Amino acid sequence: MGSEDTEQTGETEEASYQEGKRAGAHPIVVIVGVILGLWLLMWLYIPSGKNRPSTVSDSAQTSIADEPDAAPVIFKVKGTIPEVNAISVLVPAQATNSQIIGLLKRFHEARLTHTLSTLLPPTTPGHKLGDHAVADIYVFSSAEFSSLEAVRVLARGAHAPGELYPQAIPFETAMEHVRGHYRIDLNDTGEPDKASLGFADESGVHSKHYRRIF
Repeated sequence: MGSEDTEQTGETEEASYQEGKRAGAHPIVVIVGVILGLWLLMWLYIPSGKNRPSTVSDSAQTSIADEPDAAPVIFKVKGTIPEVNAISVLVPAQATNSQIIGLLKRFHEARLTHTLSTLLPPTTPGHKLGDHAVADIYVFSSAEFSSLEAVRVLARGAHAPGELYPQAIPFETAMEHVRGHYRIDLNDTGEPDKASLGFADESGVHSKHYRRIF
């Protein structure tokens, strides 16, 4: 009977030992499971470089630099519209974007040195802030779309009521032919100069190749 008690005691201790082993392993399984779960969540919800969403709209607003070795482009003034302070400028059809940027920067530098009147006719003659206190300078490489009619369409903006301003050239068509645009407003002391490849009106409507320069 003593031996039976000994055997039973041994079996009980072995059973307890086995249960203890199972009880001790369980937290480790939980911890490993939590770590794997967190890793899976990070893998699913943190995008990799190739899957990160593009920022096309941001790039449209990013300033771009011209090529310093781009040859200066020749230009001629096609006309002015005094009532909207606008000037139409024509460049050769083969003008590159770098040359357009260089031309707009040339206008900007001339404005800063008060010599813009040597390049372009005044838009606000006699104004206390200068002959180009307010100006919209449109650069075209197509003689057809450098017309004053096209510039008037652009000056009115994308949302001008058609019944009040019947126009032969649709705004969208004229906009896509603008190679460059330089806006001067010396009344805006925070940002008096804005320039871009392409065109964007004040409502935010812009051409397909619009890129901010400064």
